Parts: sequence; structure tokens; C-alpha cells
Amino acid sequence: MSKATVSASTSAAPKGVYDDVDHSEAPGHGNSPAAWTCVIVMLVGALVASIAFVIANTPIFVAGAAIMVIGLLAGWAMRKAGYGVGGSKLKNSGH
Repeated sequence: MSKATVSASTSAAPKGVYDDVDHSEAPGHGNSPAAWTCVIVMLVGALVASIAFVIANTPIFVAGAAIMVIGLLAGWAMRKAGYGVGGSKLKNSGH
């Protein structure tokens, strides 16, 4: 057996989907009022739908699903209003 080291060539490796992504900026992870509102309302909807599923109540289950859709729409509307990550309402005014 040979004791020579084997090194992988970077040109032989296939180019991945995320190779062109700029990782110099922090992603923010959705830490904004819009994201928090969306998640909290959707969690309440999921709780309502889960309880309705267990007690086999279809109208309440549908209401829980509707609450989840409302949460999604509320988060989207708040993001458009400037409360998302980097939104105009969240800019530091220097005070």
C-alpha cells in the first residue's frame, strides 16, 4: 500500500445549489413583530384544530384551520406594512 496522501480536487466536485449564497450577512431568522404575530396566531389555530380533532368536531377543526390561514395573512400584511425583518417601521431613528 502506498503512503501517499489523497486530496480532493475542488474542480472535480459538483457545484451545489447553495454555493452562490452570500453568508456574510446574518439571516435574522425572522425575528420581527410580523414573524412573531404570524407564528403565535398560527400556533393558536393549530391548538384549536388539534383539540377539535381529538373530540371529533369538524366545524371547530375547520375554524382552527381558518385561524392558521388568518395568522399567515396577518404576518404577510404586517411584513408589507414595514414590520418584517429590515422593515421601515423597525429602523433605528437614532434616539
